[in-house]
Amino acid sequence: MGVVSARIKAADAVFAAVKDFYFTSRYGQRRGDPNICDLTFGNPHEMPLAGLVTALRERAAPKDKDWFAYKTSEEEPQAFLAERLSRELALPFEPSDIALTSGAFAAIMVAFRLVLDAGDEAVFSEPAWFCYEPMLLAADADPRKVKLKAPSFDLDLAAIEAAIGPKTRLVIVNTPHNPTGRIYDDSTLKALAELLERASTKYGHRVFLLSDEPYRRLRFDGHGFTSPASFYPWTLISYSYGKVLLAPGQRLGYLAFSPRMPAAERKALQGVMFATQMALGWCFPNAIMQYAVPDLENLSIDQAALARRRDLLSGPLSQAGYDVLLPEGTFYLWAKWPKGNAEDHWNRLADRDVFVLPGSIMNAPDYFRISLTASDSMVARALPAFR
Repeated sequence: MGVVSARIKAADAVFAAVKDFYFTSRYGQRRGDPNICDLTFGNPHEMPLAGLVTALRERAAPKDKDWFAYKTSEEEPQAFLAERLSRELALPFEPSDIALTSGAFAAIMVAFRLVLDAGDEAVFSEPAWFCYEPMLLAADADPRKVKLKAPSFDLDLAAIEAAIGPKTRLVIVNTPHNPTGRIYDDSTLKALAELLERASTKYGHRVFLLSDEPYRRLRFDGHGFTSPASFYPWTLISYSYGKVLLAPGQRLGYLAFSPRMPAAERKALQGVMFATQMALGWCFPNAIMQYAVPDLENLSIDQAALARRRDLLSGPLSQAGYDVLLPEGTFYLWAKWPKGNAEDHWNRLADRDVFVLPGSIMNAPDYFRISLTASDSMVARALPAFR
């Protein structure tokens, strides 16, 4: 028996591509260099939102002796979020439906541990956020991957249904979708709910849905958003403030249960949330972030700037021979390399100090992702290199 557990070895093997890219690749060697155009990850390249800074400064000032005492999911932010989420998603959330977490990372891992036992399967669609698979492996679950339907990158409902088997307990849907920017429409989500109901009946146990929604407030061109929880009662929702605030280093998010879930199952999940969050290493936000929830709720990065960068890039990229999928949400632009070797294309951009996220990290080697959180000057400097 080795020093490292088998599940962490498996997670590490899947994370290897991301780890190598971030730390040792040509990008890793130049990361942080002010002379490069960093279009890779959703990191800020400008100063933080003034409202965020003000809120954290004001909420850091203690008002009583318990200001920095242990904090679980505090009643005031729970009640506040239940009311706001009810309005936003048109579903009657109650405070006990909301578990505050240290970002969506923690919310997702809590969801995995809530509904999955060792050896259970979880289905998700690729290209996908590169953390689902290693997180599932670390939870002793088995990932089952299906492909989105290129070039539109719609959900392949037939493939999802075919991938669900007797050991499947969870399906994961990310909308708006990272990396493609797709927002799945009501007809697709309704059909997904119907197939999950069929699968649950077929196998004699409930197949849950995790709706990962950290980008749902970042949408382009007036696109609406409907949560899958509106159609499938057995839905868990993960959310992060790190995207809309562009402050991923300040960890704040939540896991919410659909209020349409039958009362017995909903109460069973609510009843073990405290124990789950504690057992996984105190997955609660720190005190200051919880106090700041009402201050942060209406803040957002400049979405007009995201749209401007999207449009500045998409036209010239298309003219230069890249196939570009215009995003409906998120802050990413998903594009297909021109004909030729993808790695050679990536290196030619790197030779010109332009760094994008290679699609190979998301099992889509013919594509790449651009983060629109890059500064305007980075976008302007990158355009000649793309051409």
